[in-house]
Amino acid sequence: MENGQLLADSALDTTAQSSSKLLRFLIDIKFLLKGKVLVANVLPVFTAYWLALYFHGERFVDYWGTFLLTMLGSTLVISGALMLNNWYEVDLDKKMVRTQNRPTVNGHFALKAVLWSGIITTIIGLVMMLFTTIEATLYSFLGWFIYVVLYTFWSKRRYTLNTVVGSVSGAFTPLIGWAVIAPANHIVPIVMFCILFIWQVPHTFAVAIKRLEDYTRAGVPMLPVVYGVDVTIRQNLIYIITLLPFPFLLITSLGWIFFFVAIVLTIGWIILAAKGSRAIDVKKWAQANLRYSLIYLVLLSLVMILLTSPIFN
Repeated sequence: MENGQLLADSALDTTAQSSSKLLRFLIDIKFLLKGKVLVANVLPVFTAYWLALYFHGERFVDYWGTFLLTMLGSTLVISGALMLNNWYEVDLDKKMVRTQNRPTVNGHFALKAVLWSGIITTIIGLVMMLFTTIEATLYSFLGWFIYVVLYTFWSKRRYTLNTVVGSVSGAFTPLIGWAVIAPANHIVPIVMFCILFIWQVPHTFAVAIKRLEDYTRAGVPMLPVVYGVDVTIRQNLIYIITLLPFPFLLITSLGWIFFFVAIVLTIGWIILAAKGSRAIDVKKWAQANLRYSLIYLVLLSLVMILLTSPIFN
């Protein structure tokens, strides 16, 4: 009996250790792929894909294979870019509090393994995108190239404009989703590109202000590090104000409900951004802006999807 109990306890311990290792691995993957960043990039791909089907009179059920290729392929390309970013920036990440859980910093993943994983994941993703359309593959590659080469390798350590360069990369995501179904020379994906480009700048400013000490310690020339928080707060407000005209351009395509929701969301963000100049706790204000930027993106995408779903049509 005792031997049987010992064997059972040993099996339970082994199972618990395996579960713990799996959980640790999944957590490491989450930090390696920057969780929220990955989701924020994949969501516009899906949104634009859905909208393209609607505007071209196609049914979602007829494009299941294309949908899976698009979502998996684009996710792999984006993931590959994020892996390469973590591999290259490990020296900066070691100096920053917010990045201490990344497996490239804590040593859970070997740097060489991360490098090759990023390269292979990118290649597989681009090959999968080739089975959709050449245009969608081109946008996928351009987004990857700008993020990895022009942002990570070139501009981030040199210029405050690194934020703008990185924002161009993320703005390609709706073009990817749309171009799988039809050429992206339509007002909807073009406006989505512009909104995503502008949206990312104040979103990143909020992160930079919130983590100012981290970026200062690492020597990354973010706008608040080089020119100060006050300048960044003013620039933040200007960028958000420039979002106001875009809902007007989509009234014909998406209707008045979208217009009013988008305007209300933008005005709410402007009001919040305007409070920055007199905020007592600027870090708390930056966190509120960061949270609002994510809510803005998710709600805008959901409204677009819902208004073009069978529920409203």
